[in-house]
Amino acid sequence: MGKKLIVQKFGGSSVANVLRIQNAASRIAGCKKKGASIVVVVSALGNTTDKLIELANKINTNPSEREMDMLLSTGEQISVALLAMAIHKLGYEAISFTGAQVGIITDSAHTRARIIRINTDKIKEALKANKIVIVAGFQGVTLDQDITTLGRGGSDLTAVALAKELKADECEIYTDVKGIYTTDPKIEPKAKKIGLITYDEMLEMASLGAQVMQARSIEVAKKFDVPIHVRSSFEKDSGTWIIKEVKNMEEVVVSAVTLNKGESKITVSNVPDRPGIAAKIFNELAAKGVSVDMIVQNVSHLRSTDISFTVNKTEAKKALKVIKKAARNIGAGEILVDTDIARVSIVGVGMKSHPGVAAKMFGVLAKNKINIGMISTSNISISCIVQKKFAEVAVRALHDSFGLAK
Repeated sequence: MGKKLIVQKFGGSSVANVLRIQNAASRIAGCKKKGASIVVVVSALGNTTDKLIELANKINTNPSEREMDMLLSTGEQISVALLAMAIHKLGYEAISFTGAQVGIITDSAHTRARIIRINTDKIKEALKANKIVIVAGFQGVTLDQDITTLGRGGSDLTAVALAKELKADECEIYTDVKGIYTTDPKIEPKAKKIGLITYDEMLEMASLGAQVMQARSIEVAKKFDVPIHVRSSFEKDSGTWIIKEVKNMEEVVVSAVTLNKGESKITVSNVPDRPGIAAKIFNELAAKGVSVDMIVQNVSHLRSTDISFTVNKTEAKKALKVIKKAARNIGAGEILVDTDIARVSIVGVGMKSHPGVAAKMFGVLAKNKINIGMISTSNISISCIVQKKFAEVAVRALHDSFGLAK
């Protein structure tokens, strides 16, 4: 093996077409030329996964999750083979593997599987033979040999998990942006690239809608202290390092503003106000594997109340089916669904030691005549649900008010 072991992950936008696959191959070969041992994790080409989901829904609007995993895992299989061919053309030895072939063992939760363990013997053997190893991201296999996928953005998790298991010196995440920004540059052109960010802030940003990395991958990186370098596939400049601690991190009150347009709000009206009712509702959702995010319960005046919560839009149909049944069982009233919402959040470790941040955020939204539907807080973030049409205005106003363009 070489002097240095590097795990590199190339996202779908980085391998979206032939030219980009060749560009990725060139970067990998350049790194190999310097004497490093390379393990590459690859996502499906461009929007292949979305196209496969669309195709499945044309066949069956409620497809089996097992068969969806069988279908979606094919996207990465195409990517790894093409990338290996591109590297071969440059004169380097490379070998591609599926998640199952390299022994990424998961539980049986189809479409959102969790990694149980990884058998790295096959990878180490190939590295010892001086080959570049290319692994299909986003996928694994159960002990019963059923193919599973790790949820959207799961290639990030594959890369971080492999970096941990292989004790890699670096884990590089290649994407179509230069790093992590103070907000989405497509919404606010004044957004700035962040040089260093903590696991906690990045985890919060990812869970609140920042699209750069999957939240679960950050959890693993934080747990095992795997430094991550998020950088552009198309430029040589340094990107953003995600690490345990940033010097003077509490001096920066707010580090970023995030936006998530991928949620729906479900309201159950006239819920009987007695102990155990909320537990019944959310136990039913948990039993069906539906993840609930923000929850608001109105104050009860007439022995009944309204409960509102948000779920990912991809799970809204499933959640609604569960809630309708649960509402009948508890004698609740009408169920309302609002898909025209967005979550706007501010994130920053410094918020813990600076009072008045929430008041300032609410004041900025009020000044821009933006009504707040729901509020959620953590130690390092504040989130507001607003109408989707005002979401980008809110992001720009908050970004400016907290001085993130400086």
